[in-house]
Amino acid sequence: MVFYRKYRPQKIEDLDNQSVRESLYSIFSKGSFVHAFLFTGPKGLGKTSTARIIAKVINCEKHINLKGHRGEKEIEPCNKCEQCLSIANGNNLDVIEIDGASNRGIDEIRDLKEKIKLAPFKAAKKIYIIDEVHMLTTEAFNALLKTLEEPPSHAVFILCTTEQHKVPATIASRCFRINFTRATDDELVHSLQRIVKAEEIKADKEALLEIAKLSDGSFRDGAKLLEEVAVFAGRKTITADLVNEKFNNSGIADNVLKMLEALTQKDAKKGIAICKELANQGMDFKFFIEELMNKLHLMLLQKVGVEKAEKESTLELSEIRKLFQLLTTAYLETKSAVLLQMPLELVVLEWASEGSDGASDLPHVAGDAQEKIIKTQSSTPSLSESRQIKPDKNSSSAKTSTFNSPANGQISNAKNGELNDLINEVKLQNPLVAGLLRSCSIEEIKNSKLNIIASSKFHKEKLEEQKAMNILKDSADKIFGEKLNIQIILGGDK
Repeated sequence: MVFYRKYRPQKIEDLDNQSVRESLYSIFSKGSFVHAFLFTGPKGLGKTSTARIIAKVINCEKHINLKGHRGEKEIEPCNKCEQCLSIANGNNLDVIEIDGASNRGIDEIRDLKEKIKLAPFKAAKKIYIIDEVHMLTTEAFNALLKTLEEPPSHAVFILCTTEQHKVPATIASRCFRINFTRATDDELVHSLQRIVKAEEIKADKEALLEIAKLSDGSFRDGAKLLEEVAVFAGRKTITADLVNEKFNNSGIADNVLKMLEALTQKDAKKGIAICKELANQGMDFKFFIEELMNKLHLMLLQKVGVEKAEKESTLELSEIRKLFQLLTTAYLETKSAVLLQMPLELVVLEWASEGSDGASDLPHVAGDAQEKIIKTQSSTPSLSESRQIKPDKNSSSAKTSTFNSPANGQISNAKNGELNDLINEVKLQNPLVAGLLRSCSIEEIKNSKLNIIASSKFHKEKLEEQKAMNILKDSADKIFGEKLNIQIILGGDK
């Protein structure tokens, strides 16, 4: 059996979340308890496991007196009686677990309302655990509300959700809410030590701390990662270096600092080189971006004086905010990216181009193609200088274009004139496409045809994707005032 199932908490004292432990001890120390609980919080924090523990606490035969009531002194379940064992094994007839995602309709809730009237088969109380309760339909919630308002004395509800805001206020107000917050590193290490001791695994505390950092505040994810590392280690002692080797996270803190330095200096070449190195290491870019954003968050707190800074960051608050926006987009796109490093590379290019002019706007990754573009730019007037807008004879609002033909080519400066307007328009729809466009140039418009000169094969292929092309066409129509046929050309091809 996998670790996270094998080592589910079986008592309140086994729960690693301190605030949840204290809340449950406070509730059950009085002898009486509420008829409905609402557990809220992210996945993997033990909401369902805690619900089963509550079912055992309420129905443990050791606690029930001759009149069928719990004693006030006894809290922890014995885990030996028939009720405790059957609940732990998942075959107790009086503990009903319902998946809200697959039983979300009104018919299922009506069936529950009919069956809840029946007395428990053997237990003192019937326990209804509804997981992912936020998935219920509006009609199902309305049907459930009546039962929660006037529940039978022999029934207890435990509702669990990862999306509290989707639970109607009328339902939440009738439940005792316990919030499961993301586990701290110390709580995760405590949970992992329990597994390590039971499995007789040799592991350094530093290694467990590294696993905790990778667990995203989830006890379940922590147990799964520990199991993976234990299999990878074999009979070796689990060390921090071994954990980093397993998950390709060696030197991640140093690389985060290097990337922040590259972003601060707006050095595209250095930033792209770091991405390439991370890709060669097999880095989890989603995790790397998370660490990058955590560091930026710390810088934000230091800027406003909440945290003390050993070294003052040169980034302004507005710049930190902008980087957060770019990295958030990259984080979301990393999940579906074909090249996992690409979203972060585009952030580097977009950020490096902010506030720079002319040829410095081009990333240092295009080689000969970029050099040709720069040479052409130096001898070519910008669109703003060469393009003259005149009213059409047939319409006062329509626009036509005439160009002065330059002697040494027709590529215009990538930061001036209409190209800059085009970039700003594209940026409103997709900052990453705008980042790609910043490294390009354009030719004069002829016969309603706009040629965009890409500085590398990578930029050409990304701009030719249907989504990017739709954005370009829509933006170009607004800027140039006419329907244009857009073609992406690789610099040097012509």
